[in-house]
Amino acid sequence: MRKRLTISGLQKMKQERNAISMVTAYDYPSAKLAEEAGIDTLLVGDSLGNVVLGYETTIPVTIEDIVYHTRAVARAATHTFIIADMPFMTYGASREATLTNAARIMQQGGAQAVKLEGGSEITGDVEALVKAGIPVMGHIGLTPQSVHQLSGYKVQGKLEKDAERLMKDALALEKAGAFAIVLELLTEPLAAAITKALSIPTIGIGAGRACDGQVLVYHDLLQYASPYFEKKFVKTYADLGTTVRQAIEAFSQDVKSGAFPAEEHTFQPQAEAKTSETLYGGTSDSSEQPPADVRKGVQYS
Repeated sequence: MRKRLTISGLQKMKQERNAISMVTAYDYPSAKLAEEAGIDTLLVGDSLGNVVLGYETTIPVTIEDIVYHTRAVARAATHTFIIADMPFMTYGASREATLTNAARIMQQGGAQAVKLEGGSEITGDVEALVKAGIPVMGHIGLTPQSVHQLSGYKVQGKLEKDAERLMKDALALEKAGAFAIVLELLTEPLAAAITKALSIPTIGIGAGRACDGQVLVYHDLLQYASPYFEKKFVKTYADLGTTVRQAIEAFSQDVKSGAFPAEEHTFQPQAEAKTSETLYGGTSDSSEQPPADVRKGVQYS
């Protein structure tokens, strides 16, 4: 069995230009399958609000949600590095709350690290967490928890002033002690420049080809949704949504037609041997012998 990746292992992968693979996971079976597939890292993202819980944004996701889903993932992926998102407003309000919430994710959830969205404005929290022994992954660019402030899901860093700000944010997060940074929906040249400027790994999602690794949402990668909305930065590798829908439809039709359950899906009682046959040796099983008195020819009145 392979060993779980460590932060130093991720750092080595960047140095050796060994691309890091990451996928989100929110439950036991998805995490188990991802680990068996050889994924490098798993992210219990607050994207579970969109793809699992049915919210329009990630903002309603709570610390309880993250702990619950991280715990399930940790039970399955015992040899994979697991990072969990800190949800909206579980950090930044106060240093004590930030540390308490991150500790819950690590202790109760079983994650090896936490991820925070934001740039220079959260470096104080990053420093405090790292000082407390909690590994932190940063996240800049399109930050879903700030979707309203950003006026929607838009590519970031198109303007020079925005690109300069994002570069400063990335450098500030590295200085604060982040071990890696997710770059989401950045222009490819900006993501390449940030990746080159940092000594820590960058994980891209919609940020082009130069990042040290790539992450996709489990449900996007497998098109496991209804309706499914295609995204420019996503490559889908299977269409599970259609497969699942068709399978359940076929089951429903079989139930209504009587085709399921068939005889092979049912259980029947075992035939009981007759008492007289068992007692006097009439059974066809030669291993079953009548009592010793019967074998000797003793007659019973």
